[in-house]
Amino acid sequence: MNFKQVVFDKDKEIKLDIYDAESDVSLPGIVILPGGSYKTFKERDAARVALTFLTKSYQAFVVKYPVNEKKNYQDAKQSISMAFDYITDHAKDLNVDTNKLGVIGFSAGGQLAAAYSNQPDTKAKFAILGYPVLTQALDEKIGIHSEDVTKQVTKNTPPTFLFGARGDELAPYIEHIYPYTEALYKNGINFEVHEFATGGHGFSLANQFVGVVNRDRTDEHFAKWFPLCLGWLQSL
Repeated sequence: MNFKQVVFDKDKEIKLDIYDAESDVSLPGIVILPGGSYKTFKERDAARVALTFLTKSYQAFVVKYPVNEKKNYQDAKQSISMAFDYITDHAKDLNVDTNKLGVIGFSAGGQLAAAYSNQPDTKAKFAILGYPVLTQALDEKIGIHSEDVTKQVTKNTPPTFLFGARGDELAPYIEHIYPYTEALYKNGINFEVHEFATGGHGFSLANQFVGVVNRDRTDEHFAKWFPLCLGWLQSL
Protein backbone atom coordinates (compact mmCIF):
# COMPACT_ATOMS: atom_id res chain seq x y z
CA MET A 1 0.00 0.00 0.00
CA ASN A 2 1.08 3.55 -0.71
CA PHE A 3 -0.29 6.63 1.07
CA LYS A 4 -0.21 10.21 -0.11
CA GLN A 5 -2.17 13.40 0.49
CA VAL A 6 -3.30 16.02 -2.00
CA VAL A 7 -4.08 19.52 -0.75
CA PHE A 8 -6.84 21.27 -2.73
CA ASP A 9 -7.17 24.42 -0.60
CA LYS A 10 -4.61 25.20 2.09
CA ASP A 11 -6.61 28.03 3.68
CA LYS A 12 -9.79 25.97 4.03
CA GLU A 13 -7.77 22.82 4.80
CA ILE A 14 -9.43 20.81 2.03
CA LYS A 15 -7.42 17.65 1.44
CA LEU A 16 -7.68 14.19 -0.07
CA ASP A 17 -5.99 11.22 1.59
CA ILE A 18 -5.18 8.53 -0.97
CA TYR A 19 -4.81 4.89 0.10
CA ASP A 20 -3.33 3.27 -2.99
CA ALA A 21 -3.45 -0.51 -3.16
CA GLU A 22 -0.65 -0.36 -5.76
CA SER A 23 -2.63 -2.66 -7.99
CA ASP A 24 -1.61 -3.84 -11.46
CA VAL A 25 -5.21 -3.52 -12.63
CA SER A 26 -7.99 -0.95 -12.24
CA LEU A 27 -9.99 -1.45 -9.06
CA PRO A 28 -13.32 -0.12 -7.78
CA GLY A 29 -12.95 3.09 -5.80
CA ILE A 30 -14.57 4.34 -2.60
CA VAL A 31 -14.56 7.97 -1.48
CA ILE A 32 -14.99 8.18 2.30
CA LEU A 33 -16.60 11.12 4.13
CA PRO A 34 -16.04 10.84 7.89
CA GLY A 35 -18.43 12.11 10.51
CA GLY A 36 -17.60 14.28 13.50
CA SER A 37 -20.27 17.01 13.58
CA TYR A 38 -17.93 19.35 11.65
CA LYS A 39 -15.74 19.60 14.75
CA THR A 40 -13.12 17.04 13.80
CA PHE A 41 -12.74 13.86 11.76
CA LYS A 42 -13.39 10.60 13.57
CA GLU A 43 -10.67 8.05 12.87
CA ARG A 44 -13.30 5.33 13.21
CA ASP A 45 -14.91 6.67 10.01
CA ALA A 46 -11.72 7.55 8.15
CA ALA A 47 -8.40 5.70 7.98
CA ARG A 48 -9.72 2.45 9.43
CA VAL A 49 -12.60 2.33 6.99
CA ALA A 50 -10.20 3.08 4.12
CA LEU A 51 -7.84 0.29 5.17
CA THR A 52 -10.74 -2.15 5.50
CA PHE A 53 -11.97 -1.41 1.98
CA LEU A 54 -8.38 -1.75 0.78
CA THR A 55 -8.36 -5.37 1.99
CA LYS A 56 -11.40 -5.96 -0.27
CA SER A 57 -9.54 -4.72 -3.37
CA TYR A 58 -10.86 -1.16 -3.44
CA GLN A 59 -8.84 1.96 -3.98
CA ALA A 60 -9.77 4.13 -0.99
CA PHE A 61 -9.87 7.89 -0.54
CA VAL A 62 -10.75 10.03 2.48
CA VAL A 63 -11.97 13.60 1.95
CA LYS A 64 -10.90 16.13 4.58
CA TYR A 65 -13.51 18.88 4.25
CA PRO A 66 -13.50 22.12 6.32
CA VAL A 67 -14.24 21.55 10.02
CA ASN A 68 -14.01 23.35 13.35
CA GLU A 69 -13.72 27.13 12.87
CA LYS A 70 -13.55 26.68 9.08
CA LYS A 71 -16.72 24.59 8.87
CA ASN A 72 -19.09 25.45 6.04
CA TYR A 73 -21.62 23.14 4.42
CA GLN A 74 -21.22 24.51 0.90
CA ASP A 75 -17.42 24.34 1.14
CA ALA A 76 -17.75 20.77 2.35
CA LYS A 77 -19.86 19.89 -0.69
CA GLN A 78 -17.31 21.55 -2.96
CA SER A 79 -14.58 19.46 -1.32
CA ILE A 80 -16.31 16.29 -2.47
CA SER A 81 -16.64 17.54 -6.03
CA MET A 82 -12.93 18.40 -6.00
CA ALA A 83 -12.10 14.90 -4.81
CA PHE A 84 -14.18 13.13 -7.46
CA ASP A 85 -12.84 15.41 -10.20
CA TYR A 86 -9.27 14.67 -9.13
CA ILE A 87 -9.83 10.92 -8.95
CA THR A 88 -11.52 10.71 -12.35
CA ASP A 89 -8.91 12.97 -13.95
CA HIS A 90 -6.12 10.76 -12.56
CA ALA A 91 -7.96 7.45 -12.80
CA LYS A 92 -5.27 5.78 -14.91
CA ASP A 93 -2.45 6.67 -12.53
CA LEU A 94 -4.59 5.75 -9.52
CA ASN A 95 -5.75 2.47 -11.09
CA VAL A 96 -9.40 3.30 -10.46
CA ASP A 97 -12.30 1.97 -12.49
CA THR A 98 -14.48 5.09 -12.69
CA ASN A 99 -17.49 2.95 -13.59
CA LYS A 100 -17.19 1.43 -10.12
CA LEU A 101 -16.43 4.60 -8.15
CA GLY A 102 -18.75 5.50 -5.29
CA VAL A 103 -19.08 7.37 -2.02
CA ILE A 104 -19.64 6.41 1.60
CA GLY A 105 -20.50 8.87 4.36
CA PHE A 106 -21.04 8.51 8.08
CA SER A 107 -23.32 10.74 10.19
CA ALA A 108 -22.75 14.32 8.94
CA GLY A 109 -20.63 12.79 6.19
CA GLY A 110 -23.68 10.77 5.22
CA GLN A 111 -25.58 13.96 4.50
CA LEU A 112 -22.72 15.17 2.32
CA ALA A 113 -22.52 11.82 0.51
CA ALA A 114 -26.24 11.89 -0.20
CA ALA A 115 -26.10 15.50 -1.37
CA TYR A 116 -23.23 14.76 -3.77
CA SER A 117 -24.89 11.62 -5.11
CA ASN A 118 -27.97 13.68 -5.98
CA GLN A 119 -26.10 16.37 -7.91
CA PRO A 120 -26.92 16.35 -11.64
CA ASP A 121 -23.19 16.13 -12.42
CA THR A 122 -22.34 13.50 -9.80
CA LYS A 123 -19.60 11.04 -10.66
CA ALA A 124 -20.63 8.61 -7.93
CA LYS A 125 -21.97 5.33 -9.31
CA PHE A 126 -23.26 4.28 -5.89
CA ALA A 127 -23.73 5.76 -2.43
CA ILE A 128 -23.44 4.19 1.02
CA LEU A 129 -24.95 6.10 3.95
CA GLY A 130 -24.08 5.10 7.50
CA TYR A 131 -26.35 6.39 10.33
CA PRO A 132 -26.72 9.51 8.15
CA VAL A 133 -28.01 12.93 9.07
CA LEU A 134 -30.27 13.65 6.09
CA THR A 135 -32.34 16.65 7.14
CA GLN A 136 -31.56 20.00 8.77
CA ALA A 137 -32.59 18.73 12.20
CA LEU A 138 -29.07 19.09 13.65
CA ASP A 139 -28.04 22.35 11.99
CA GLU A 140 -28.35 24.42 15.17
CA LYS A 141 -26.55 21.83 17.26
CA ILE A 142 -23.70 21.48 14.74
CA GLY A 143 -23.59 25.16 13.83
CA ILE A 144 -24.02 24.97 10.06
CA HIS A 145 -26.69 25.70 7.48
CA SER A 146 -27.24 22.51 5.50
CA GLU A 147 -30.20 21.25 3.44
CA ASP A 148 -32.85 18.56 3.49
CA VAL A 149 -31.38 16.02 1.08
CA THR A 150 -34.46 13.80 1.35
CA LYS A 151 -36.03 16.28 -1.07
CA GLN A 152 -33.20 16.05 -3.61
CA VAL A 153 -33.68 12.46 -4.76
CA THR A 154 -34.46 12.09 -8.47
CA LYS A 155 -34.70 9.28 -10.97
CA ASN A 156 -30.98 9.83 -11.63
CA THR A 157 -29.87 9.21 -8.05
CA PRO A 158 -27.38 6.28 -8.05
CA PRO A 159 -28.05 2.99 -6.22
CA THR A 160 -27.91 3.58 -2.47
CA PHE A 161 -27.19 1.40 0.57
CA LEU A 162 -28.25 2.69 3.99
CA PHE A 163 -27.67 1.37 7.49
CA GLY A 164 -28.38 2.54 10.99
CA ALA A 165 -29.47 1.40 14.43
CA ARG A 166 -32.87 1.35 16.11
CA GLY A 167 -31.34 2.96 19.17
CA ASP A 168 -29.81 5.93 17.33
CA GLU A 169 -31.12 8.95 19.22
CA LEU A 170 -28.95 11.51 17.41
CA ALA A 171 -30.25 10.73 13.91
CA PRO A 172 -33.45 8.73 14.47
CA TYR A 173 -34.56 6.42 11.68
CA ILE A 174 -38.01 7.99 11.33
CA GLU A 175 -36.52 11.48 10.82
CA HIS A 176 -33.67 10.63 8.47
CA ILE A 177 -33.35 7.19 6.86
CA TYR A 178 -37.09 6.57 6.50
CA PRO A 179 -37.95 9.71 4.47
CA TYR A 180 -34.88 9.20 2.31
CA THR A 181 -35.72 5.59 1.47
CA GLU A 182 -39.30 6.65 0.75
CA ALA A 183 -37.96 9.13 -1.80
CA LEU A 184 -35.68 6.47 -3.30
CA TYR A 185 -38.62 4.07 -3.61
CA LYS A 186 -40.89 6.65 -5.24
CA ASN A 187 -38.18 7.46 -7.79
CA GLY A 188 -37.50 3.84 -8.66
CA ILE A 189 -33.94 3.82 -7.33
CA ASN A 190 -32.13 0.59 -6.50
CA PHE A 191 -31.61 0.69 -2.74
CA GLU A 192 -31.10 -1.52 0.29
CA VAL A 193 -31.59 -0.51 3.91
CA HIS A 194 -30.65 -2.20 7.19
CA GLU A 195 -31.89 -0.80 10.50
CA PHE A 196 -30.21 -2.94 13.16
CA ALA A 197 -31.78 -3.74 16.51
CA THR A 198 -28.40 -3.27 18.21
CA GLY A 199 -25.54 -0.83 17.84
CA GLY A 200 -25.94 2.92 17.71
CA HIS A 201 -24.76 6.20 16.27
CA GLY A 202 -21.06 6.42 15.51
CA PHE A 203 -20.30 2.68 15.61
CA SER A 204 -18.58 2.69 12.19
CA LEU A 205 -17.45 -0.87 11.37
CA ALA A 206 -18.41 -1.87 14.93
CA ASN A 207 -15.52 -4.33 15.18
CA GLN A 208 -12.47 -4.33 17.43
CA PHE A 209 -10.36 -2.62 14.75
CA VAL A 210 -12.41 0.55 15.20
CA GLY A 211 -13.44 -0.22 18.77
CA VAL A 212 -9.94 0.53 20.04
CA VAL A 213 -10.36 4.15 18.89
CA ASN A 214 -14.08 4.35 19.61
CA ARG A 215 -14.40 3.88 23.37
CA ASP A 216 -14.41 0.11 22.87
CA ARG A 217 -17.86 0.29 21.26
CA THR A 218 -18.29 -2.89 19.24
CA ASP A 219 -21.34 -4.82 18.14
CA GLU A 220 -21.11 -8.11 16.26
CA HIS A 221 -24.61 -7.83 14.85
CA PHE A 222 -24.34 -4.21 13.71
CA ALA A 223 -20.97 -5.05 12.12
CA LYS A 224 -22.79 -7.22 9.59
CA TRP A 225 -23.59 -4.10 7.57
CA PHE A 226 -20.15 -4.29 5.95
CA PRO A 227 -20.37 -7.80 4.42
CA LEU A 228 -23.99 -7.10 3.50
CA CYS A 229 -22.85 -3.95 1.75
CA LEU A 230 -20.11 -5.78 -0.14
CA GLY A 231 -22.66 -8.33 -1.32
CA TRP A 232 -24.98 -5.54 -2.44
CA LEU A 233 -22.15 -3.87 -4.36
CA GLN A 234 -21.40 -7.12 -6.18
CA SER A 235 -25.05 -7.36 -7.19
CA LEU A 236 -25.02 -3.99 -8.94
